[in-house]
Amino acid sequence: MIHIHSTSVATIYAQAGPLTDLSMYRTHLACLPTTIADLCRVIQGVLAHVFWGGADATPLDNERRRALSERSAAAKLAAILSSDDRPLTIARPSDRRLPATSRDYSVLLVALLRHHGIPARSRCGFVTYLAPQRYEDHWLVEYWDVDEDRWVLVDPHMDEVQRAALNVSFDPLDVPRTRFLSSGAAWQRCRSGTLDPTLVGHLEDRGMHAIRCTLIRDLAALNRVEMQPWDRWGLMLPPDEMVSDADMALLDAVAHATVGAVATLSADAVEALYASDLRLRPPQAWLVAPDITRWRASQPQLH
Repeated sequence: MIHIHSTSVATIYAQAGPLTDLSMYRTHLACLPTTIADLCRVIQGVLAHVFWGGADATPLDNERRRALSERSAAAKLAAILSSDDRPLTIARPSDRRLPATSRDYSVLLVALLRHHGIPARSRCGFVTYLAPQRYEDHWLVEYWDVDEDRWVLVDPHMDEVQRAALNVSFDPLDVPRTRFLSSGAAWQRCRSGTLDPTLVGHLEDRGMHAIRCTLIRDLAALNRVEMQPWDRWGLMLPPDEMVSDADMALLDAVAHATVGAVATLSADAVEALYASDLRLRPPQAWLVAPDITRWRASQPQLH
């Protein structure tokens, strides 16, 4: 079952951020289950990963490409319901599911949990179970289990078909920490020389620059700002050779704070760093309330 933690964490991670506010969908969400397992099944029934099961072999039309690029959970739900207005608990046919990345699975689960007042947050890092001897870029979800006094890692993308295909023996509703390398830990290990950075990333985008981008996204996500995996801003932009010693020291501090976020119930460190340097924060214009009017043609009554 899902548990709510003490006020100190709930006041931060149980509240919607600019991209996870689903208050306009109260009527649609009222029918949803409340367990982690059931919510993951709902999400798996409305989203389809663009790089899984050959989905990426079919070119996206302009409308589906635009839906994929939307940042907010509200705009994602609007697109899902525009394509198929049945209750969200009904799994869509594969061709009616919204194209998505692991970020979208993560953000939608976080948005649903926060809608129920459950402390939850997206985490950007690398997993060891998608490709042999590689650390693949992947977004997971952490929610706070008060009975076990810990953040529990969940992979909402990993369904039974994928578990079988990838030979995943652990429970994706409680991913072992040994199978997930946070971006901060990856940064620290590569900086210390204990991990080859060319093994870390996604497809051909590997190495310290890829890790740096994921690290900054993780810091943003810990501040309830969950950006798209292709968004680039601020300190992500310079190539590695143009990053100054001072910038490397700042990134070391970010890595330390994001690694520590697993063990602490305070968000003070990640909040302070996020506020300390404009280059760590995405442009405010990217976080404005979503314009979902274009999805409303077939949904005249959104709540």
